[in-house]
Amino acid sequence: MKIIKPWVELEAIDGITVMKNLERAAKHCYRTEGNIKENSYDHFLRNCINRGHESVLEHEKVTVRICCDVGAYKDITRHRLASFSIESTRYCNYSKDKFGSEISFIEPCNIDDTELLEDWKNCMQNIETTYNTMAKKGALPDQLRLLLPHSTAAELTMTANIREWRHIFSLRADKHAHPSIQQFMIPLLLYFKQQMPALFDEVPYNEDFDAKKYAELKIIE
Repeated sequence: MKIIKPWVELEAIDGITVMKNLERAAKHCYRTEGNIKENSYDHFLRNCINRGHESVLEHEKVTVRICCDVGAYKDITRHRLASFSIESTRYCNYSKDKFGSEISFIEPCNIDDTELLEDWKNCMQNIETTYNTMAKKGALPDQLRLLLPHSTAAELTMTANIREWRHIFSLRADKHAHPSIQQFMIPLLLYFKQQMPALFDEVPYNEDFDAKKYAELKIIE
């Protein structure tokens, strides 16, 4: 059994280029491309958002790779205007050498009690033991996946346009979202805020969430 922490990976975002591209696309509506200045995108895009003219934000997209628990990715994949490629627990056989003959579980961020955490670990260990026992008896991956709990780690690739990312963050970085989703959505939103402030500055998030529990953010330069 392997207990791991969640992470998010994405290529470094050139936020200025993204925002300038969106400004140029939006100004086609008014044929005011000639009014574009070095930093005019900031004020212009903020005005578009304030007026609810967010369709122009759909011209740019961002792709991320996420490692989270199955429970979290079930919630994330409810967003209709995004594309997902998800690790299949039906076809991945975790008893094979490819996976080290063990199941990876995401360490829960919302169980701080030592005794409860130990109960969780024992449960995960029992599940892995049963999984490998059944695999040795010839059980197929689509039978074995019936044993896998929400804590099972899985990777997914997710792509959404800027408008949809704003919507996703407004729901998934909020205090009412499950902690395991806030855990990786909040640091991702903070990165978006840093790189594309005109687009994400005013998107709220749960500022009370413990930053020590944030998922690792891996930026590929």
